[in-house]
Amino acid sequence: MAIDLGVILTVLLVVGFLAQWLAWRMRLPAILFLLLTGLVLGPATHLFEPDKVLGNFLFPTVSLAVALILFEGSLTLRFSELRGIGRAVHGMVTYGAIVALVLLAAAAHWIAGLRWEVALLFGALACVTGPTVITPMLRTLRPNARIASALRWEGIVLDPLGALFAVLVFEAIVSHQQGHSLAVFGATVGIGAGIGLGMAAALAFLLYRQMIPEYLQSFGTLVAVLGAFTLSNQLTHESGLIAVTLMGITLGNLKHVHMGDIMDFKEHLSLLLVSLLFVILAARLQWPLPPGMLLAGILVFVAAQLAIRPVSVWVATLGSNLTWRERALIGFVSPRGIVAASVSSLFALQLGALGIADADALVPLVFTLIIGTVVLQSATARPLARWLQVADPDPDGVLIFGSDAVARAVGAALAEQRFQVLLADDDWDGISAARMAGLTTFFGNPTSQHAALHLDLTGIGRLLALSGRRELNSLACLHYRQEFGRERVYRLRVLAPEDAGDRAAFVGSLRAKGLFDKNTTHARFGELLEAGWQIKSSALAEAFGWADFQARHGGAAVLLFAVEPNGRLRIVNTQRKTEPRSGWTVIALVPPVPEAAAAAA
Repeated sequence: MAIDLGVILTVLLVVGFLAQWLAWRMRLPAILFLLLTGLVLGPATHLFEPDKVLGNFLFPTVSLAVALILFEGSLTLRFSELRGIGRAVHGMVTYGAIVALVLLAAAAHWIAGLRWEVALLFGALACVTGPTVITPMLRTLRPNARIASALRWEGIVLDPLGALFAVLVFEAIVSHQQGHSLAVFGATVGIGAGIGLGMAAALAFLLYRQMIPEYLQSFGTLVAVLGAFTLSNQLTHESGLIAVTLMGITLGNLKHVHMGDIMDFKEHLSLLLVSLLFVILAARLQWPLPPGMLLAGILVFVAAQLAIRPVSVWVATLGSNLTWRERALIGFVSPRGIVAASVSSLFALQLGALGIADADALVPLVFTLIIGTVVLQSATARPLARWLQVADPDPDGVLIFGSDAVARAVGAALAEQRFQVLLADDDWDGISAARMAGLTTFFGNPTSQHAALHLDLTGIGRLLALSGRRELNSLACLHYRQEFGRERVYRLRVLAPEDAGDRAAFVGSLRAKGLFDKNTTHARFGELLEAGWQIKSSALAEAFGWADFQARHGGAAVLLFAVEPNGRLRIVNTQRKTEPRSGWTVIALVPPVPEAAAAAA
């Protein structure tokens, strides 16, 4: 009995969501569970056969989905950020990537027997590591800051650049196969680039002039991306991917066009497309593989993991300030992700339609490399980091959600005690003031998909929800409870105890430990700061204890934090009483003079 297509798509959405949720729970890259789900549904059980179910819709669906994924990824590339990523990362995303591409192509040619042009395409796809796989791995790996920064920036920068280079290699193959001259190849690239840049300029003009209402901007951008892709392909065969990639890079680097809401929409759309696409693509794999292909894929993976990656990283980091231990760990960690899986499948479909030999071997090799790198590195990278002595100890830094006067004052006090502090908020005025105060910031919602990819939590182990928005504070605590643990998330109450009755109270799963004492709310904290109260720190000793500190400030000081002699930070909260001891450093909110404190009381 034939199953309705709507039912099949609904089931695919459900299994895609469950795979994403399982990846979140286990802190592993989602691509691993999506590909394994597709393999189970497709070649393992034959419950889902995409070519039969989708028919003529398969190729257009995959093409449009890949176009949107490449555009969303290209939006994240900021040329201004390339200047601050250091010599090591510059090497890794330039000549290091070229070394990896050539060596991967040689392995595919000599081990798997691919013809050189397809082998070069494999190398261009397989040299890319993306933020969607690096970011969750770094959270469990927890290397030192230099390693984390290098791996994170490599993924962010190389993801769109690698995609662009893979598209150029593909265009060269297609032009050569069809007997086109170099001029035709140049025209294909030129038309794709022209349409992409032109569409980006037109859309930027409309957005800047507010000629598209805000509620239609995301919809309009989606139409523009698909329009550029389709128009470019109609004018010149297979030039659409160049158009959307350059369109994304251009829009992402325009200073006067606000893309925040559009990026949020594209992130959600990409998440849905990735969840569907990878299940479909993995289900298309044929099993058993062609004779010798599985062994060839394993051997290529071994060569990439144990030889090619270490060599390319060693070459790329020559002359950098990285130690040999740090270079060794970077040379081990290189999981492949979205670009490699999605674009390789699209190229395989297109090359197969053109009758190019070895096109059917491209996807098995890429998928074997993806699964092998993600599984092996997720299981062994943390023990290797500890053995190399480049793993960070338990992170003691603080993520502060909020950027108003209260959050900035608390952040400055902790930073003064040399704790790593990161303020995250979507309030631009507050973030600007925090940056002027010298604090490290992240502009954006810290619970968004964008933050999951770009919020660097290296060294961060606690959350203080200090914004004046009660519901968002609770959402942030719930979100980062999985990241840091239930005992390491705190919130500053917005409602006073007498106002937080049963009707206003959150259920237990949304609650977090209240900061400071039971009478301190966000509004009162802000009022005290406006009245001249300050956050001060003081070292305690046998001759000057906490009682003496209180007496000096009229008995009105509010204890906020305490730092033990070993550097451990104690956060004062309503669930556990903190008694400062000799040798500790206390951080407290104090009145300007004792008389003012007495008057306030």
